[in-house]
Amino acid sequence: MSGWQLCGTFVKKVIGDSLAWSLQFAVPFDYKIFSRSDVLVTGGLGFIGSSLARRLVTLDANVTLVDSLIPEYGGNLFNIHDIRDCVTVNLADVRDPQTMTSLIKRRNFLFNLAGQTSHLDSMTDPLTDLNINAAAQLSILEACRMHNRDVKIVFASTRQLYGRPQYLPVDEKHPVDPVDVNGINKLAGERYHLLYNSVYKIRACALRLTNTYGHGMRVKDARQTFLGVWIRHLIEGKPIQIFGSGTQRRDFNFIDDVVEAFLLAAAEAASEGEVFNLGHNEHISLQELAALLVRLNNGGQYEIVPFPANREAIDIGDYYGDFSKIQTALGWSPQVSLRTGLAHTLEYYKKHGAHYWGSTP
Repeated sequence: MSGWQLCGTFVKKVIGDSLAWSLQFAVPFDYKIFSRSDVLVTGGLGFIGSSLARRLVTLDANVTLVDSLIPEYGGNLFNIHDIRDCVTVNLADVRDPQTMTSLIKRRNFLFNLAGQTSHLDSMTDPLTDLNINAAAQLSILEACRMHNRDVKIVFASTRQLYGRPQYLPVDEKHPVDPVDVNGINKLAGERYHLLYNSVYKIRACALRLTNTYGHGMRVKDARQTFLGVWIRHLIEGKPIQIFGSGTQRRDFNFIDDVVEAFLLAAAEAASEGEVFNLGHNEHISLQELAALLVRLNNGGQYEIVPFPANREAIDIGDYYGDFSKIQTALGWSPQVSLRTGLAHTLEYYKKHGAHYWGSTP
């Protein structure tokens, strides 16, 4: 069977039966704009990039994924095991300007997700964080300016750039005051995109993500999200460790909700030149979150332990976002409850955990 036939079979399965690890959405926008479009996803073998690619395949887009597969950064070929014949994969580093220039030409959409996400790593190796999250982003935008000014870009930013909240929920008018190198460099990357939108009319916007979770996230360690390593430990029968008091409140977005936000931001002209918070009406303390996971798993333990000094210094405390701006401008709001999303995530890793922390490649 050819790749195209395999891809067609996959799309029919998605439309007819739904994805095994995705929830169904009421489509809020006519996504025909993506049909036969050329789409580039940086960080495409990672958590969000691979989930976005899977959704784009169902929308009949021509999808190219670029990823360095550097072990610390979350790329995993298993993330695309079901769509491998439907996408083009280019193993490259976004810090390589020649490669990125060749990949950016003639693209209709660029979902710019590649980044160094570890807050601790940014403090121990700040120059690498700078090169990936700031310098490489400027290089990508320069390639767009020189070779493809018509591309629409959606940049994956982060709530980390707000630092410790002065008020809750945090809206886009909240002061930015990053507490770590990662937040500073992500802020620079975000501002480069908005500047090129304003000065060079390269259509760009940014989504400030909060805690994104779901199938495909990094769970072998806490480099991407603490929730991932919590889930791994729960499945392995180890106690979940909560740093600090456990009273810190956070909000969480299931991956399918986040993918829809990226698609809306790409499709709608109202996004251009804007930044948008994602978030959820449900916010929960870390102790409550751990207790919920234990109940959903039908067993397990959690313990509250002192903060390691290096983590306490850059912890932001309570955070939950105000997402009313993207709700008003683009019609996005989260559809998946925390309980439902966590149950799906646990089920996925109980079945496929070996591909994420075991010996299976």
